[in-house]
Amino acid sequence: MKIGVLSRNGKLYSTRRLVEAAKERGHEARVIDVLKCYMNITANNPTVFYKGIGDPEALEFDAVIPRIGASVTMYGSAVLRQFEVGGTYSVNESIAITRSRDKLRAHQLLARRGIGQPITSYAHSADATTDLINSVGGAPLLVKVLRSTQGNGVVLAETRKAAESLITAFRGLEADFLVQEFIKEASGTDIRCFVVGDKVVAAMQRTAMPGEYRSNLHRGGSAKVVKLRPDERKLATKAAQVMGLDVAGVDIIRSNHGPLVLEVNSSPGLEGIEKATGMDIAGAIIEYIEKDCLRGPNKMRGKG
Repeated sequence: MKIGVLSRNGKLYSTRRLVEAAKERGHEARVIDVLKCYMNITANNPTVFYKGIGDPEALEFDAVIPRIGASVTMYGSAVLRQFEVGGTYSVNESIAITRSRDKLRAHQLLARRGIGQPITSYAHSADATTDLINSVGGAPLLVKVLRSTQGNGVVLAETRKAAESLITAFRGLEADFLVQEFIKEASGTDIRCFVVGDKVVAAMQRTAMPGEYRSNLHRGGSAKVVKLRPDERKLATKAAQVMGLDVAGVDIIRSNHGPLVLEVNSSPGLEGIEKATGMDIAGAIIEYIEKDCLRGPNKMRGKG
């Protein structure tokens, strides 16, 4: 197969590993910067052109693997959608990526399907500040910007006064945000479940560095292999399916009332989990694509 990896940086670990895994299994693989693409939107010949070195090139792939960064979600999804219109298989489709990137929509979709999550509230009016704080059980609580990744835009308010000030400040900046229950018993740990298809192929427990409440590895957190309980595996795979993602990083947290989903990531990094578990996650993704692409390009499972 000819496989295109839609990534802005071919030197990133995840991008390199996907290209290596594809070539090891006998496929052609090429990295495509979505911001260097433009589209010919016609009914008869939908095409994606690539402006690299030299003349523009019409791109043709049997399959694409989107590794679209949060900062280019809108344009990257448009490019991916154009591939889909032309009948190219994508392991994660554009609608699934955009719904997972919208935290409010993602929480609503998960709630509709009965997926356990920390108590989450959202309001527009400044008059609702007290109600927002009370609805999630008071302080400490988390305030999350709707579009953020790797722990950016997530702030812990340890007291009610701090929460009130933080909410007021976010509103003053006209930022869209959520207020979420803080799970104290998690003690700065969460679990990243790497889902491929309908299976969790690997899992790691991430622990925040001392003095930090976010366990992201980019923020100095540490990782180790963790054994999932059956209910955690089921929760992770169901959350990915609700989003319509065939490859996903599902972050869950262990609470006193069972496992809860924190986030479903449509472009989960490979470096941390491959190094923590010693597993060939990139190879598992390519192997899945080899089988799943036979179903054709239009395979959305989730609804939203």
